[in-house]
This record gives sequence, C-alpha cells and structure tokens, in this order.
Amino acid sequence: SQQQQEDEEMLVPHQELSTADAAQPMEVVAQTEPTNTAESQAPEDPQTSRFTWTIENFTRVSGKKHYSDVFVVGGFKWRVLIFPKGNNVDHLSMYLDVADSGNLPYGWSRYAQFSLAIVNQIHQKYTARKDTQHQFNARESDWGFTSFMPLSELYDPSRGYLVNDTVVVEAEVAVRKMIDYWTYDSKKETGYVGLKNQGATCYMNSLLQTLYHIPYFRKAVYHMPTTENDMPSGSIPLALQSLFYKLQYSDNSVATKELTKSFGWDTYDSFMQHDVQELNRVLCEKLEDKMKGTVVEGTIEQLFEGHHINYIECINVDYKSNRKESFYGRTYTLNCVCILCAISIYYLMVTYAGLADLQLDVKGCRDVYASFDKYVEVERLEGDNKYQAEQHGLQDARKGVLFLDFPPVLQLQLKRFEYDYMRDTMVKINDRYEFPLQLDLDKDDGKYLTPDADRSIRNLYTLHSVLVHSGGVHGGHYYAFIRPTLSDQWYKFDDERVTKEDTKKALEEQYGGEEELPQVNPGFNNTPFKFTKYSNAYMLVYIRESDKEKIMCNVDEKDIAEHLRIRLKKEQEEKEHKKKEKAEAHLYTIIKVARDEDLKEQIGKNIYFDLVDHEKVRNFRIQKQLPFNSFKEEVAKEYGIPVQSQRFWLWAKRQNHTYRPNRPLAPHEEAQSVGQLREVSNKAHNAELKLFLEVELGLDLRPIRPPEKSKEDILLFFKLYNPEKEELRFVGRLFVKALGKPSDILTKLNEMAGFSPNEEIELYEEIKFEPNVMCEHIDKKLSFRSSQLEDGDIISFQKPSIPGGDTQVRYKDVPSFLEYVHNRQVVHFRCLEKPKEEEFCLELSKLHTYDDVVERVARQLGLDDPSKVRLTSHNCYSQQPKPQPIRYRGVEHLLDMLVHYNQTSDILYYEVLDIPLPELQCLKTLKVAFHHATKDEVVIHSIRLSKNSTISDVITDLKTKVELSNPDTELRLLEVFYHKIYKIFPPHEKIENINDQYWTLRAEEIPEEEKNLTAQDRLIHVYHFMKDPNQNQ
Repeated sequence: SQQQQEDEEMLVPHQELSTADAAQPMEVVAQTEPTNTAESQAPEDPQTSRFTWTIENFTRVSGKKHYSDVFVVGGFKWRVLIFPKGNNVDHLSMYLDVADSGNLPYGWSRYAQFSLAIVNQIHQKYTARKDTQHQFNARESDWGFTSFMPLSELYDPSRGYLVNDTVVVEAEVAVRKMIDYWTYDSKKETGYVGLKNQGATCYMNSLLQTLYHIPYFRKAVYHMPTTENDMPSGSIPLALQSLFYKLQYSDNSVATKELTKSFGWDTYDSFMQHDVQELNRVLCEKLEDKMKGTVVEGTIEQLFEGHHINYIECINVDYKSNRKESFYGRTYTLNCVCILCAISIYYLMVTYAGLADLQLDVKGCRDVYASFDKYVEVERLEGDNKYQAEQHGLQDARKGVLFLDFPPVLQLQLKRFEYDYMRDTMVKINDRYEFPLQLDLDKDDGKYLTPDADRSIRNLYTLHSVLVHSGGVHGGHYYAFIRPTLSDQWYKFDDERVTKEDTKKALEEQYGGEEELPQVNPGFNNTPFKFTKYSNAYMLVYIRESDKEKIMCNVDEKDIAEHLRIRLKKEQEEKEHKKKEKAEAHLYTIIKVARDEDLKEQIGKNIYFDLVDHEKVRNFRIQKQLPFNSFKEEVAKEYGIPVQSQRFWLWAKRQNHTYRPNRPLAPHEEAQSVGQLREVSNKAHNAELKLFLEVELGLDLRPIRPPEKSKEDILLFFKLYNPEKEELRFVGRLFVKALGKPSDILTKLNEMAGFSPNEEIELYEEIKFEPNVMCEHIDKKLSFRSSQLEDGDIISFQKPSIPGGDTQVRYKDVPSFLEYVHNRQVVHFRCLEKPKEEEFCLELSKLHTYDDVVERVARQLGLDDPSKVRLTSHNCYSQQPKPQPIRYRGVEHLLDMLVHYNQTSDILYYEVLDIPLPELQCLKTLKVAFHHATKDEVVIHSIRLSKNSTISDVITDLKTKVELSNPDTELRLLEVFYHKIYKIFPPHEKIENINDQYWTLRAEEIPEEEKNLTAQDRLIHVYHFMKDPNQNQ
C-alpha cells in the first residue's frame, strides 16, 4: 500500500464517542496470532458482507501497521489495515484496503460503501463506528480514517474497547455497481423519473418532486376541472396535471417548460431564475383559486394549513390579548445562481417574512425541537418595553406563540439564510442542525400547544422529504431526498437523475456542520483539518402518522380525466414513434420529392428565389436496401403517375449557394438501392435524398413517357412577374436547344403567361440572391449557350415597363422587385415604456437609412418632427430592450438596428421626446430625489443640463424647482445604493460620467451643525430600519 493512500482520511462527519471514567493505559503484554471470521449475507460472491477481525494480544502488535486476513465481497479481495499506534497521529488509524491491488490489470477501479468499527465489548451501544464510500483504484487502493478514535480511549480498559488485551474490529462492506451516468436509466433503477433543468430551475424541480410524491395532493391536482380545449402553456392546472401524469407514467425525465410558461415565465426568466418562494406562491395561489367551487376546493388548506395563537398576557392585571393566525409551510430561500445582490435578497426575505409562515431558526439551535422551543419562547415585556393594555395603561406582560393545531403535511422552513447586520450582507448558516425521522410535537405534555388545542389528535410525524441546498449564499444547487411510500428506502431526486440512497445519506449527511479533510502530510500536522459542509437541509416535509393512510393514498389512471389521458397518451405515442424513428434512422433514407405542383404552390407565396423549399415537399421514408425502382412504384401509387412516366432529377448546390435540378438519373442509377444512390448524390452524408420529379403530359393531359434528353437539351424554369400587382409566380418549364435563342420560344412563353402570341416580353436570368441579388437581362438574340444558360436555370419574364404610363408602379422590372423582396423587413414596434406590448408594424427595407426609419415611425405616430423619435434595439437573448438607445444617425441602415451579435431581430422600441434627439444628446439628464428637511416627502426631479456642467450647476438648477426651509440653505448631492451613502459629490465634479441608472442621486439640505465641523468631529453613517422595508433609510 502506498504511503500517501495510507495517510489519507475520508471526509466523514466527526462522531462523538461516549466516554467513561478516565484511567491510565494498561501495560503492554505479549501478542498472539489474530483470528478472523466473516459473516456474509449471501453464500457465494456476496455484494454485501460483514467481516469480524479479533486481534488478541493487541498491545504486543509489533510494527507500524497491521493487516487482517483477506476476505471476499462482490468478487473482490479486501483486507483491513490498522496502525495500532496511529499513523503519525495520537489516534488509531484504520483503512479498508484492496488486498491484491498490485496484481490487478491496468486501469482497474471498484466502488464500495463501507463502515469500520471498534466493538465495545462491555456495552455494544458504545461501539465506535465510522462509515464512508470510495472509488478504489491503483492510486488510491486503500481508504479510511487516519483519526479513527483517540488512542487514550482505545487503550483505556474501563472503556470496553480493549478487553483481555483483545480488540475486535468489524468491517461492513457493500460493493456497488458504479453508476455510468451516460447510460443510467432512473426509471429502470428506481421506478421514478426526474425533471429536466431548464437552466437554473433545480430549485423548482426539487419542490415539484416533493409535491408530486404527496399522493393526496397529486390526486387533488388530477381532479381539478380542465377541458380538452385548454392548452397546458396557458393553464397552470392542466400544465401541472400533464407534468404529474408524465412523472407517473413516463420512462424518461420530464420537461417543465409548459408549466413555467403557464406561470408567465418565458425562457429568459428561467435563466434569470425565480426563487422557491415565488414558485410556491404562484403555484399555491393559482391552485387555490382554480380549486374554488370544485370537488377539491380547500385541499391546499386541508393539507398544509395550521394555526397558532399570538398572545400577550399581563402579569399584574387580568388582561390577555389573543390573535389567531394560519401558517403554511412555504419556502423562503435564495436563488440557485447569484442574480440578485445580497441587499435585494434580504429585501425579498424581509418582505415575505411578514407573512404567516412557519420558519425555524437554525442558528443557535441544535435540532428541530430546540427550534420549536425557541419559537414558543416567552418574551417578557417590562421596563421601557411595557405593553400598552386597553384600559390598564402600560403593564408588565408575557408575549409568546402557541400552536392551536398542526397540518397533516408539515413543511418546515429552516432559516439557513440570514442577513448579517455587522457585515451588511447575506450569509448562509451551515451550522450542524439535526432533524429526526419521527417528530413528536406532543412531547412534554404538549408544551407547544395552546390549552384549547384538540388533544385527541396525536401530533406524531414521520419524515417524508428533505430538500437540500448545496453551495453558498451566492450560488449552488438544489435537490431533494424523498421517501415516496414512507418505507425505509430513500431516493435522491437531482434534476434528471433519480438514485437510491440510504437513510444516513438523507438525514445525518444533510445536518450540516463540519467534515474532516484527508491528511496529505499527516507527519507535519497532527490535527486533522476540518472544513464546513455546504450541503445541508433547508426544508423538511413531515406527514402526520394519523393521516398517513389518507395522504399516502393510491393514485391511478381512474383519477385522471379521460381527455387528459387521451391527450397525454397520444403525446407519448408520438414521442415513442419519433424515438423509434430516430433509433432506426440509420436504416432509412428520407427522399424529398419536389414536383411542378410544389413550385406553383410556393413561388410568390412562401419563396421568391430559387424554386422550392424542400422542407415543405412530400417526404418518403424508404429503407436503404430497397431498389430505387421499387420506390418509383410507391410514387406511382401516391400520385397516380405510371413508373414509365417518371423521370427524377438530382438537385445540386451551386457555388453561388443556389439549389437547382442538375441532371436526370441514369438507368443504371435507378437500378441501385436507395442507400447507394443517396451516397452517390450526397457529399454531405446526411440521411436525405432530394429529387425533382419531371412529368410530361400529353394532349389529353395524361402522363406520357418523358422524351429522350440529349446534351443539347437544356431544362429551364420560368417565372412571370406582374409589376402592377407586384406578383411573381411559376408558370412552367421547357426544354430548349443549347444553340437555340430565346426569340424561338417567345410565343410559347406568352401562351404560358396567358398573353397574346405576339406580346413583347423582357427576359431576366435569376443568378443568385446571397449575399446580394444578381438578376441580369437576357439578350433574346443570343443563343442559350452564349448566355451561359444550363439545366436548372431560372428565367423570369414580364411585359416591358412603359415610361410615363398611366399606372404608377413601385418596382418596374424583375431585378428591382427581387431587390425589394430580398431587403424588405417587417418591423414590430413597441413603446419603450410598455416593452411587452406590440403597438404597430411597418414594412421597411433593410437598406433604409436611419432618417428613412424615423420618418416612417413619425408618420405612423402623426409627428411633424421625426428627430423627436428615439429608437432602441432589441436584445434577442434577454427579450428586452437594450439598455442604451440608438444615437441620432448612430447607425447607417435598418439592418444595423436589428442585428444583435449573430442574431437578427424584427423588434424595435420607440419613444417620443420633448426636444429633438440631436439637441438631447448634447445634454445630460439626471434623475435627482430631493428629500425635504422638515417634510416627510421625496420628489423626483429631472435635471437636464449641458454635459460640461458641474454638480454646482445641478444644485443651482434644482434650487429653482424645490421648496427650501430657508432661501440661503445650501444643498448637497449624494450617491446612494440601496439606502447606503457611497459618495458626497464635490461641487466642481463634471456630470457627464454620472450613472443615475445604477445609483440613486439624493439631494438634501446641509444641516447647520455640519457646516462648521472641527477636526475632532466625525460623521457617522446610520441605517434606520422601518417596519416597511421599502422605507428603510
């Protein structure tokens, strides 16, 4: 065994050992050979085993370290290693060792949970035991405890560990299969599924899992009335029903997007992250409201609502004041990601702490019972703090809280987060805090209950869930340990993953407190280093024993509305179908077939450039080994086109990024399999084959065999443009001879367009459209080859425009129309003050200048002066306006206003100014809060001055707008953040760089006593706390 591994100690909580009377260590006596016994739970190759090692003549063991015999667990060889005199510490050191580590193959590893114990041979209950878990490998082939127990206790014969110079060591080893999280199946391993994390929504997932695993609550949710016309994203009841159904019947982790959408939280809100308190509030309020007037009305109150009495009792007179309040176990905790500063979190907590909810102190309390003791602790109101009793004046009194009743489901909020007044920040309380598996709130003759409480109800609770926060005040992760059936088996619900866990993991390891860090160089430091555990419970859910049968009821499909079952089963079937398709995708090729009908349907409506959108044509899912000729038979059945009348063309992507039919399939290619053909035609190696189906019609309009195509034949596609209607449409395709001329087909084109045979028309070739439109006039006298036309090319034609004609047209020819289409942009405008509400849309061009855009907006708003319009761009990621507006002529074109990093938006925000924007940009506007010296009022003033102005200019301007206590009073300007003064501005400071968006600017009169400060005088910052947190100063 390597020395470094021998020295290491596992991270386990420190255990207090029971002590007896102290005595001197015994004298060292002789050693004999140790004896070994092993008790296995399974006779062959056990996965879990207990090994007992009896070491006689212990004090005579020579050598620094001592090994047990080898024992086998899970097919692996193990042994116990001890250091009888300590591994460079004054404690017994003990480890579990892989016995044959030197002979194992390269890269070996095994995972084990184990406990090591020194048996107390006098009182078994005082046995010293520590347990841990480890992934053993070549570098760490032994693992255990350097400071297992003090040598002074081990060698003290009165303690019971060393009896007749014999020590008994026990090792319990459970070899676990290492979880491969890439292939781990929660449903298969545990019977439960997890919830997907949308991005910092683990706090929500842990709460939802807890609520779901309260069957009575789940049943009530299922019984809430919803209809088949409801949409989950717009109905919290339906979204929750859908979520619970999927948790109950799905095989994979479940998404929560529909539920958060039903809250009104969009994707960005999910990333910003709400907190558990807000989620619980939204959920409970909405559910309570939706349950009214239904069979499940009052379920929330019945399950979670309890009552306590706030009382004040006078000592010397007969007067008592009682106030009954209800409480819910709702959650008040911090965000999973640091998105609020500590002060604002404190504000949230103080604001909601005023609600009647049961929160237990952690700081200064050993366990839940100590917290309840503190909760009902009697406060004496005396001296300066006497109570004003009606008709009796100021009186000495006792003030306190007692419980009238507890709810069936008791949610206890542990106050793991507190505001530290000394440090002016939020802190997390990681102190050790114990909670029992069974909680008896009737203890000590019901000391937590009022005299009027119903004593026939037995308030004995069993632990159902432990919600955990792992991390610090500014970040971390949430997960939950739950006993879904209240059996001994716990489960950890950590977002998508659900794992089985033991009771110790769910309870003791979530108490918080300290752990010992492994010692790397124990010879240099005899004291094990302890560190704080940052994973601990912040919420506990208990279920009353007397209500257990009712709450842990059976919930099955008959509890779910039929329309919901049908809807969700259909969703599940579609999901399974897609999953199957995905799994079998490598066996199939998707063939996308475009026809003349698709071109007629799409050109001029969905598309203008190229010929077709392949995402909107008929798809065929064909097995790769199927001969292509067999596929043609399927096409014949689909479209009624005989196989001999079908000719398929391959599409090709050209260098100019256009996509055109390139060549027809040869007979030998059609004889290949679909898979072979796809590989030949597709260099990108995706699973698609794109084809154009050419079908020629006879005089009777029935399909005929396509004519032979020679090298001289060119297939061209034709679009017709109507300038008056601004309409472009597909009118057909023709084969032309390469040496032929456009003039040869003019009559045919007029026929296709519905024009007279001799109508004069202009022809243009559509060449490309990215990044710019290229569309060139075709000389009708040149041959098609001379014009460099080839298979798949597109010709758009129109009647020639007539200069000075009667009809005014915006785009007189094909190139100008295509340029317009390429650059047109519909922009959705919103008022900056109402950034979620769309007010109007304008069709603009991406090439419009800044002046063009504001002129169109001004015209829409009925403004005479466009320079009073100020625009702000849209942030595509936050779905909010950008913080800084667009400067006057600060961008060249509309496109520059819409691009945000690599994304293009179609939203702009506008505001109407009282002065032109160029003039405003030369000024600095500051919002200043003026606090009157004698009146309890604050007035916000907007000060608009030249950017070169100073603080002195601001104060001068402000004096003209405010009421002063004295005309000669001096003012000062302060920089404040959350009521804390950070700076007093000197009068000469320039205002240009002051940020009043982040800081609050406070103006106030300078008190007379501060004007004549001496060197001995000091100004002290004071924080005034009010009942209403909004008024804190």
